[in-house]
Amino acid sequence: MKFALDEYANLNSPIHQWDVRYKLIALMALMFAFATVNSWYLIPLMLLVTILLYGVSKLPLSFLISRLRYPGFFLLGVIVLLPFLSGQTIIWQYGFLTIRQEGCLAVILIVSRFFAIMTTCLILFGTSSFLTTIKGMRQLGISPILTDILLLSYRYIFEISNQLSMMLKATRLRGFQRSKISLRNLSVYAALAGSLLVRSYQQSERVYQAMLLRGYGNVLHNKNNRIYSSSRNNLKSRTDSIYLFLCLIIAASFVMAEIFFFTVNN
Repeated sequence: MKFALDEYANLNSPIHQWDVRYKLIALMALMFAFATVNSWYLIPLMLLVTILLYGVSKLPLSFLISRLRYPGFFLLGVIVLLPFLSGQTIIWQYGFLTIRQEGCLAVILIVSRFFAIMTTCLILFGTSSFLTTIKGMRQLGISPILTDILLLSYRYIFEISNQLSMMLKATRLRGFQRSKISLRNLSVYAALAGSLLVRSYQQSERVYQAMLLRGYGNVLHNKNNRIYSSSRNNLKSRTDSIYLFLCLIIAASFVMAEIFFFTVNN
């Protein structure tokens, strides 16, 4: 199985070496701060911080482009009509088509926030192995049930994808042509979706029963039975603390600046 998110987790960069617990707190704070940005003055700074972080992480540009491609298609489908429908200031018109200034500005703002948040998220999950990140979440006090669900979902989404690929290959071998749009093709896709849903449910039941047989949920919480141990025991590492402090200062600055601009404009 190929872990697509953490395939570059073995690189050597300051963010790769950063303790995952500090990294989770710092980068999550930055993502929440980016989500609050609504002022045009903060967009260049937000993009600059994001680009600098990605540069420091030493992740290849191809990794970013490939991971943003499919979410970008979804975002494009959501915002494509905004320039034509949102706002009152017309900047271009041809017949019944009108492009409005407010809609264009909204598109720029949404795309900028999307890029900043998604890139920061990729840095978070791409610079540590997924299992290490899950361990860090457990150590920060996140519910073990939630972390286990997240780990299992990430693990078995690849299995479901492989099953779907095999089912599609089987339909092609039986003469199914995906390029055609017809009621028959739609019924085939519906049958594939239903079959995949049933198979996923059955597999989840088998996995859960296997976990119960191996004692899942009955782990003793003492020092001799710690499953989720830290790879770095020094929680007060000076370098990690400095990185965390800088990220929290940047996140707080974005939030305070947004509050300031909101107050001035209103």
